[in-house]
Amino acid sequence: MNIPSNLKYTKDHEWISIDGDIATVGITDFAQGELGDIVYVEVETLDEILDKDEVFGTVEAVKTVSDLFLPLSGEIIEFNDSLEIEPEKVNSDAFGEGWMIKIKISNPDEINELLDHEAYKKIVGL
Repeated sequence: MNIPSNLKYTKDHEWISIDGDIATVGITDFAQGELGDIVYVEVETLDEILDKDEVFGTVEAVKTVSDLFLPLSGEIIEFNDSLEIEPEKVNSDAFGEGWMIKIKISNPDEINELLDHEAYKKIVGL
């Protein structure tokens, strides 16, 4: 299982890459593995400002639908449109082409509440 050390994580199995005041968000390798084959990613919150832990979308797999929780407060400024045509990118490249949204961070202090890769490894039992 891949858990890159340069990313931040949440207990809800999301990864966050931070570049200045922009955060890119996706679900982890562990999460996509647990969900199975992903058939649909829905994000209807584009251009909305949401608080940390609010639902920003859903991911649908063959057997289940799961909510996606915002790891940091801010405005959702971009959705990975390629997932509309190829949602399986989340399975095949969770940390790359399978990214889901970009957020303009409104409260940088929340970054300190995210998990580093070592803390996340403990959550998934590694």
